[in-house]
Amino acid sequence: MSSFSQNPDAPGAGVLHIVLIGPDEQRRNAVAGALAGYPGGVIREFSSYPPHLDNLSRMLEHNCDVVIVDLDSDPEYALEVVESIYANGSATVIVYSAQANLELAVRCMRAGAREFLTLPLVPAAIADALARISIRGPATHQARKTARKLFVFLGAKGGCGVTTIASNFAVSLAQESCQGTLLIDLGLPLGDAALNLGMVTEYSTVNALENHSRLDASFLSTLLARHSSGLSVLAAPGDFPSGQAPLDAIDKLLAIARQNFDFVVVDAGSRLDLKNSALFDDSANVYLVTQAGISELRNANRLIGHFFASRGPRLQTVLNRYSPQSVVLDDKQIAKALTRPVDWKIPDDYATARRTQNTATPLAMEDSPISMEIRRMARRACGLSEDQDTKKHAGFLGRALHLWKIPSTTPKSGEAQDDPLPSISAPATLGPGHAKF
Repeated sequence: MSSFSQNPDAPGAGVLHIVLIGPDEQRRNAVAGALAGYPGGVIREFSSYPPHLDNLSRMLEHNCDVVIVDLDSDPEYALEVVESIYANGSATVIVYSAQANLELAVRCMRAGAREFLTLPLVPAAIADALARISIRGPATHQARKTARKLFVFLGAKGGCGVTTIASNFAVSLAQESCQGTLLIDLGLPLGDAALNLGMVTEYSTVNALENHSRLDASFLSTLLARHSSGLSVLAAPGDFPSGQAPLDAIDKLLAIARQNFDFVVVDAGSRLDLKNSALFDDSANVYLVTQAGISELRNANRLIGHFFASRGPRLQTVLNRYSPQSVVLDDKQIAKALTRPVDWKIPDDYATARRTQNTATPLAMEDSPISMEIRRMARRACGLSEDQDTKKHAGFLGRALHLWKIPSTTPKSGEAQDDPLPSISAPATLGPGHAKF
């Protein structure tokens, strides 16, 4: 009898949908080989980690019971993948490693893994692990609050457009996610996020920071203004603050905000003085906003090299006011200057940006080349497909691509589409199945 034999009447018996994520082909094949004899498994393989943690929902968008993750290719990022899957609450996580490392195993369990397997792997070991999962049933824990996210927008130089992007990103995030979203303006002393949103507020960030000793969720709620999009806003003050807030006040504000909102967006302006605050801790997602000018790219290079070199996917670069016809540097030169490819390119549309500011209408509330890119940013940030609303905006998209002469990424008939996470089709029949991507 095979070591994978199951009693069909046993609790939890039935088909398990298994996802195998392993950048190292040899190790991944070893695990796949051990799974080959499992009679009740539909197996899908991925040859790389998701390029962004927010892509996990797309990777696992089909029915998924178990995710098996390779630890050794990039242990730190693999742990983030494990924690994100666990926080989502939809699948049980198994990890595997060639190292019998107790400390790593403990970290994996804390991140949410249910089983730690050591290579070389024998079929009996994975059979036992899957049997335990089948008996316990699928993961039923509630998604942890660590899934709440902090997004920080920082400018490589004053005037890069941080506030415009941060405020409209926050509006789009609130609209697309339909979850509690807070925008905090820390671009002191001259922050104008509220002005970008057409809002007049009674209280400000300074009120929270000056009273941080008694700051709690209830007090914070009295300081917030509500935008028509559903976004909550803690604006910058209308007058110059009398002094500089201590870092522990900012840390407390952020902690309370993250406890009470699913998403917290911070306009940090160009405030490097906050580099030692919780604003830039390891859990924060930093959007570094720059432009294609020499001075802006030089500053961005220095910031990445000194502060963000090890942040990995939690740092995203945003090239604002991008016009492919007028930039002196090409994409390769810009990527070389930044030491990494540009993640987002916000089109140069001065007329639209100025008009929306003058009319107090957020860019995110209408269709424009700028708003479409910011909407894509927000959708990725909250784990939605970037292109899910393409049909809704298809007519405008065609006009925008033509207007800005940006090459369409839509493949012609018969062409292959370059997609790091292609859509997945489940096998036509249940039972032993295997698909590689």
